[in-house]
Amino acid sequence: MEEGTKTKKTIFIGGISDDTDETSLYENFSTFGDILEVQLPPPATQHHQNQAANAPKHRGFAFVTFSSSADAQDAIDNMDMNELNGRVLKVNLARPMKAAALNPQGNKAIWESEEWLKEHVKPLAQSGGVQGRNAKSAEAEEPQQKSDGEDNAMEE
Repeated sequence: MEEGTKTKKTIFIGGISDDTDETSLYENFSTFGDILEVQLPPPATQHHQNQAANAPKHRGFAFVTFSSSADAQDAIDNMDMNELNGRVLKVNLARPMKAAALNPQGNKAIWESEEWLKEHVKPLAQSGGVQGRNAKSAEAEEPQQKSDGEDNAMEE
């Protein structure tokens, strides 16, 4: 199955409550057509190593993949801005993550790449860096020192 075809059959469901699970999503959305998959992304694990009993079980959104794009559109038309378990849902077509396509390195800063550094970074002497700032500061201070001396002479 092509990725573009799968995207048109997958819907994003945002704003789901903490007590909503995959089973309840399946039950509520299966009325619109055959469901191939229900994904309920878990919370980030690095921050929740010692999960408390009241810790969230998911990230507040889900993805449901239908067998046809018409079924997915029916679910969007009927469930967007409707209530499920006390929360108003935002339902629309799922879109692929742009960050993954633009930055294949993941969540690294762009300047952590050796290729970027070789292309964009100049040696300190060429960039103006600290030496350039010190030279500009010295030029700016010289006229001020002369005027300070003249002001002092007038005050006497």
